[in-house]
Amino acid sequence: MSGTVHLLVSRGDLCHGGLLLVLSRWSLVLRALGSGPQLSRSLQESYRLLQLPDAGHSSPVQVKEAYLRLAKLYHPDCGAPTADAVLFSRVEEAYRAVLAHQSRTKKPGGGKELEDEEYQRSAFAHRHYLSYDGVGSGTPSQRERQYRQIRADRASDQVLDYRQREHERAAAAEGALVERDTRQRSRKIKITQAVERLVEDLIQESMARGDFRNLSGAGKPLNKFEHNPYADPMTHNLNRILIDNGYQPAWVVTQRDIREATAQIRKRLLEGRARLCDPMTPGEQYLWEQLCESVEEELAKLNKTVDIYNLIVPMLKMQMVHFSLSREIDRAVRGAHQHRLDQQREREEERERRKEENAAAKQRNTNQGLMYWLQTLLGIKH
Repeated sequence: MSGTVHLLVSRGDLCHGGLLLVLSRWSLVLRALGSGPQLSRSLQESYRLLQLPDAGHSSPVQVKEAYLRLAKLYHPDCGAPTADAVLFSRVEEAYRAVLAHQSRTKKPGGGKELEDEEYQRSAFAHRHYLSYDGVGSGTPSQRERQYRQIRADRASDQVLDYRQREHERAAAAEGALVERDTRQRSRKIKITQAVERLVEDLIQESMARGDFRNLSGAGKPLNKFEHNPYADPMTHNLNRILIDNGYQPAWVVTQRDIREATAQIRKRLLEGRARLCDPMTPGEQYLWEQLCESVEEELAKLNKTVDIYNLIVPMLKMQMVHFSLSREIDRAVRGAHQHRLDQQREREEERERRKEENAAAKQRNTNQGLMYWLQTLLGIKH
């Protein structure tokens, strides 16, 4: 009987102890929920720097609006007179600190933060380093937010490094181009100076040999204003020296090329039309059309050259008009007709010349026969 009573008393003590343990845990939870968050001095300074009205109960929207308002004032690139890089960095650090504090104290879903803490207590130590590259501390949700922020910071740092490398590469390339241009310019200057010294030495040698003593204009002034009285003497003399030594401007060379190409085209048309009959047979008509098509392509190229010539020619009255295929064909037809008339006249003249030569030869033979007969009659020996 006494053993049974002792057992009941011991079981009652055990239940009473378990009840006390449960009550103590709930008291700790209630104390944690009832006591507000204790802010450190640096965190209070961050709230004060962001100019938030209530340091302990500011919403994330209010924190973001306060940060954007201060960034517009103090950002170095905002262009405002209040721009300050140091103060903006302090505002950014305060903004990050406040966001981190709010992420730690936020309890969505009615006690989710407590559940994360319980999970952190119950999880093994090595479980914390199975994800997020071992970065951060706290609950999994907190470490995830910290890991995302660290990845964003790494990405921004990589972008800045990439831009810096690109700027350095561009500066190096530009420096190489400047150095190469400098070398080429110095090389051209050296070549020019060497050529000038060579020319001067040749002139001095010619003067020493007396090659300039028998010139037609020795001792007389240069004829400065013979062709262009509106040009200055130096430019006119330089142009005349260049022309005397075979130099030709670009428009003169282009004009010569146009003349040569025009002469070749007209010669082809004239010879091709002269070989054909008048009127032409169907076969000759086909050959003539083929020739005209090829000439039309050459005239198109020639007209492009004429456009280039008109752009560089110095005087408006020296410009040329485009060449037309119909005009060139008419010219070739008239030339071929005139060529046939000239050939016919030459043949008639050749026929008359031969007749005269035959008559002269016949008269000469007759005279020789009479002379031979008289000599034979008179007995004169040859």
